[in-house]
Parts: sequence; C-alpha cells; structure tokens
Amino acid sequence: MKISVELTLTPLQDDFEPPIIDFIKKLRSSGLTVLENPLSTQVFGEYDRVMGLLTDEIKVAFENIDHVVLGMKIVKSDRSDYEPHF
Repeated sequence: MKISVELTLTPLQDDFEPPIIDFIKKLRSSGLTVLENPLSTQVFGEYDRVMGLLTDEIKVAFENIDHVVLGMKIVKSDRSDYEPHF
C-alpha cells in the first residue's frame, strides 16, 4: 500500500536549523521520494518502508534534540505527482 507523509520537525531551541537539515538529509538518503518546501517535508512510498524509516529517524531526532515537536499527516495514496487544477 502506498502512502504520503507530511512532516514538520520543530526543534524548540535557538539553533534549530542543523537538526532539521540532518533529519531531511537522512530522509533523502533513503531512496524514497522526498520533497521539501519551506514549511514541511513529504515522504512517499510503500507503507512499511516509509513507516520503518520514520520510526528510526524520528527516534534519532528525539534522542538528539532536548525539546522538539513533530507534526505528521499520513494519506493513504501516493500523492507525489499532485498538481493543482486551478
């Protein structure tokens, strides 16, 4: 089953960019389709592969950041080719 996941990692610290960059680079190196925009990162692929990657990488991020918020949305379909129709 294909899924699309939108993530927003928000470290609650002054130097917030390095942990976000590290998190995104690890997602990119997975071989899955990863798209970024200024507000979030999207990951697309097979459910087990995406969720396995996210389980591991979210745990690492939480272990390395003292105070952090992660927002996540999951859609049951691959929306990586979405284009607005308006």
